[in-house]
Amino acid sequence: MNTALPLAFEIISMVVLVIILVVDLALVAKRPHIPSMREASLWVGFYVALALIFAGLMFWIGDAQHGAEFLAGWLTEYSLSIDNLFVFVIIMSRFAVPKKFQQEVLMIGIILALVLRGIFIIVGVQIIENFSAIFYIFGAFLVYTAWKQVMPENHEDEGKENFMVRGLRKRINLTDEFHGTKFRTVIDGKKYWTPMLIVFIAIGTTDLLFAIDSIPAIFGITQSAFIVFTANVFALMGLRQLYFLLGGLLDRLIYLKYGIAAILGFIGVKLVLHAMHVNELPFVNGGEPIEWAPEISTWTSLGVIIAAMAIATIASLIKVSRDSKKGGEHLHLGSE
Repeated sequence: MNTALPLAFEIISMVVLVIILVVDLALVAKRPHIPSMREASLWVGFYVALALIFAGLMFWIGDAQHGAEFLAGWLTEYSLSIDNLFVFVIIMSRFAVPKKFQQEVLMIGIILALVLRGIFIIVGVQIIENFSAIFYIFGAFLVYTAWKQVMPENHEDEGKENFMVRGLRKRINLTDEFHGTKFRTVIDGKKYWTPMLIVFIAIGTTDLLFAIDSIPAIFGITQSAFIVFTANVFALMGLRQLYFLLGGLLDRLIYLKYGIAAILGFIGVKLVLHAMHVNELPFVNGGEPIEWAPEISTWTSLGVIIAAMAIATIASLIKVSRDSKKGGEHLHLGSE
């Protein structure tokens, strides 16, 4: 049986995570710069190590179920956060955000993502407690999202200006150049909004869309609000440094979207099976649970998530390696 985590552990964990995020934000605000590959690698390694240490504490203080749920949830949210980076790259490129300001933009974007996901988690827990049939809706939504994920031009479409941004461009005075990270500036005595406002709106609305996708996904792994939130925090921590570390590599992970689609599709099916197992809808099996519906274990979920991401990453790197070799051969033949 799943034992409850001590309240003191949950409170201390939340306080420590908030302190880490505040310190990270303060460092960015104090010294905006373009991190080197070494600096970005060390920070990403630090945050990954921190997540693994936390998982170890979950195994020790809680039990194997808590630990496995956190690991599966963290890996799911981490993979979806990497997907988020694709869109951040497009937004930064589209609005030509200077590199030295990108750290601050990303940090604010991550904080927005945490706030939005926190709201969705609170709402999600309340809905689940009072309406178990929501798992049918979550499951169907994730299967649809998985299908949409593999459609052509998925990331490009997400990176396009939405109606809010297009509407603002028509209604406000906007400068052509950035003025640091300021939203407003004064030119010749007249007040103008800067492109930074548009960038933050684009990132904020993108965060909202990803929160809608990611929260049902992790609720397919655990219904613990604490595990759901901490998995999201650890997934988003270090995302800023990962943005600079991966850089052009994101474009090379051509099969990553298929791995993410496989994860979302799998969790969607798992949620539907869980909904059948605890069924209360009167028009489905007379409102009685469907006994033959299998329950997929957390350990199975963890294995599928790791396998999907590993296969997608390795396949992408092999594809890029083969393409580069073919390109080299064509150049060699052409020179002859």
